[in-house]
Amino acid sequence: MTLRGPQAWGASSGVPGSKHDGGAPPLEVLVPTRNRPAELATTLAGLAAQDAEDFGVIVSDQSDGTPGWNDPAAEAMLRVLKAQGRRVAVHQHLPRRGLAEHRQFLLEQSSADRVLYLDDDVWLAPQAVWTLQEALDELGCGFVGMPVQGLSFLDDRRPHELEPFEAWDGPVEPERLDQDSPSFRRWTLHNAANPAHLAADLVRNGRLAPGEWLAYRIAWVGGCALYRREALVECGGFEFWRHLPPAHAGEDVVAQWRVMERYGGAGILPSHAVHLESPTTVLDRDAEAAEVLRGVTAG
Repeated sequence: MTLRGPQAWGASSGVPGSKHDGGAPPLEVLVPTRNRPAELATTLAGLAAQDAEDFGVIVSDQSDGTPGWNDPAAEAMLRVLKAQGRRVAVHQHLPRRGLAEHRQFLLEQSSADRVLYLDDDVWLAPQAVWTLQEALDELGCGFVGMPVQGLSFLDDRRPHELEPFEAWDGPVEPERLDQDSPSFRRWTLHNAANPAHLAADLVRNGRLAPGEWLAYRIAWVGGCALYRREALVECGGFEFWRHLPPAHAGEDVVAQWRVMERYGGAGILPSHAVHLESPTTVLDRDAEAAEVLRGVTAG
């Protein structure tokens, strides 16, 4: 499907047919949201500005009141996406049963070969989706992700937190991680503006040229992760929600570790993902999914 530019938005009131015979596009962006209409509008604005052509968007809302996609700014961005020819769907998914169940619901609404989980407080630069697709094609692993970076921390350099950085110099291989693994230390790479500082260092050292991307080893990537659907489903998706209390965090860590163990996963630099740095809506983090699920076998 060729992305329709502004000159074609008024040509027809309907969304043009897909080259996939009315089925799902090859990639769908899955956006879970709750009580964040302004942030959701910003996230959708980033998607509306993407250079990638054939992808759809599915938004699922669990707000306490009116769904965020009913906010005028968010509605306007959904109209833009539809006018571009993208397949767009919105859902109000209640009652809330936790983050993992919400992600599993979104996965079940999509039949695309690739699913990009994008949090509702992340803005993507225009080449993000295209770059993630290219990286997944070239690396052949289970998922790739772009770490979200807080640009308010650009002047806050943390060299000690960058020490665990290690590029994938060859093929991305499966890895087994848990909280006790030495590789768990890699989580510091994604703090604050560390991804931006890593990319700048790589450019300065001649390891990354303008327009290129580099794959590196991760603990996990929160907020922006593109999965090969078959790999995610084979590893159980987020079905483990049934073993978790509704108030939990770290569900994306569990899903990624399971995919990494079978298929491998990688982070991508430079990151095109910007964290909006809004207050979290996940206030109860006493139940870390990885700790609760120790010993529970993946599907």
